Amino acid sequence: MAYMFERPYVYRRAVDSADELAAMTGSFPCGHGLLVDQLNRAALTIAANLTEGNGRVTKPDRKNVVGTARGSTQSSSALLELAVRRGLARPDRHEIRVL
Repeated sequence: MAYMFERPYVYRRAVDSADELAAMTGSFPCGHGLLVDQLNRAALTIAANLTEGNGRVTKPDRKNVVGTARGSTQSSSALLELAVRRGLARPDRHEIRVL
């Protein structure tokens, strides 16, 4: 699928990040299901919102959905920080960079 937004690299990186986080959370021990679910959903919505924004007709609509994707990036960052604090992720290997 061709993307109209300025940086298709951002979309590809969002998909890569969601895939990496899904793999990482797959190794979390039982009892962390809520964190796993929230982290995976937040990471996935980044790419999903970028894709949705691509399908919007007007520039303001696209901009709004891309803004929502940016918000999901912030959510992912907070959730990943919690995973690091709980010893579920290593701080030197897992870092969310704001897109």
